[in-house]
Amino acid sequence: MGVQKNGKEPLQDLLGDHLSQLQDLLASLGLGEISTSLVWALAAMAVVGLAWLAAFVSRRVLLRAVKGLATRTEISWDDRLVEAKVFERLASLAPVVVLYLGAPLLIPDAGSLLEGLQRVILALGLLVGIRVIDALLSFLSSIAQESAAFRDKPVRSTVQVFKLLVWMFGMIVLIGVLIGKSPVALLAGLGALSAVLLLVFKDPIMGLVASVQIGALDLVRKGDWIEVPQYGADGDVEEISLTTIKVRNWDKTVSTIPTYALVSDSFRNWRGMTESGGRRIKRSLRLDLSSIHFLQSEERQRLEKIQVLAPFLKERDAEIEAYNQTSGADVLSPANGRRMTNVGTFRAYMELWLRSHPEVHDDMTFLVRQLPSDEFGLPIEVYFFSREQRWAVYESIMSDIFDHFFAVLPEFGLRSYQRPAGSDFQSSE
Repeated sequence: MGVQKNGKEPLQDLLGDHLSQLQDLLASLGLGEISTSLVWALAAMAVVGLAWLAAFVSRRVLLRAVKGLATRTEISWDDRLVEAKVFERLASLAPVVVLYLGAPLLIPDAGSLLEGLQRVILALGLLVGIRVIDALLSFLSSIAQESAAFRDKPVRSTVQVFKLLVWMFGMIVLIGVLIGKSPVALLAGLGALSAVLLLVFKDPIMGLVASVQIGALDLVRKGDWIEVPQYGADGDVEEISLTTIKVRNWDKTVSTIPTYALVSDSFRNWRGMTESGGRRIKRSLRLDLSSIHFLQSEERQRLEKIQVLAPFLKERDAEIEAYNQTSGADVLSPANGRRMTNVGTFRAYMELWLRSHPEVHDDMTFLVRQLPSDEFGLPIEVYFFSREQRWAVYESIMSDIFDHFFAVLPEFGLRSYQRPAGSDFQSSE
């Protein structure tokens, strides 16, 4: 094998003189017929040995040194580089570079076979480079998620979009290197395969579009409480990826939702409630219609002892008396003029008592209203916002409020309505 030095192959330039001398030595020993094959075999072994040595040094020595240095430093970003396997994937480039430079020594005849081998090795190097970029994007994702500025942003799905683009264009370039075609020509030829590609990558493409919309419109953030009844999801968003959204439900189960479902279907995001500083309480109690009546004097005197209600009673008495005198109403008949009822007084008490409650939000919608009566009695609904948003505490506050209202009903001569049970019929016999 004649080793030619053309100034373009560093390993060939480095070993060319030694291989020529070795070939002359073997020829002088009477091995001229097989000297070429022996020299080629030794050259191939040398290249493979150098590639193995490069892989050993890069992985066993340099990589371990870098990892050890990263653990001893106080900064955290170098630890994230190690966790993302950036250095580990970079180490894979060393043997690829050695093999590419030593390819002319692996194949004796510089022809199409050598060109094909170099393309394969170059494609392998491109693949390693794509994986390095993928690891760098994972590193940037972990850094961004730890930053307060990006903690509530869909960083993971955005990074996955870039990863998808890197892999798509990287594989096009890789295929172009293998077949010796320009990547631009390959892109032009993909038009015929667009239907197949759209079918194969339907979910990633829909997820890509949905991720862009979710990020641009700020529909969902990590940590948001969302409800998606179609997928049985009701809980906090733990992860937003390119194709799925992971929700940790309140019963500790996990629901996965296609990302595009949040754009195509309706869902409820409770972030507005969290940011408002209040949580709505909307509940009613039903009164027995037969317990509603005008206030009698003894009831009126008893209700004056309720501190929160006493000023209201005096003000309302003066208002009603002035109206009746002005209108000339005959107060001897209950149907004439205006009178106070126990249910109206109870509504006023509910409003006054709630406004004095420390957990009721004063700056938000506040209503105590009477709904249309039906076969289940007269509903009195309260509509207000609690200052407390934590689920367990919120439920406890709401229960305490209605415990009080149900317990105080007899003070107003009212009864709550409920359907008769078996015990009610037994007690009436």
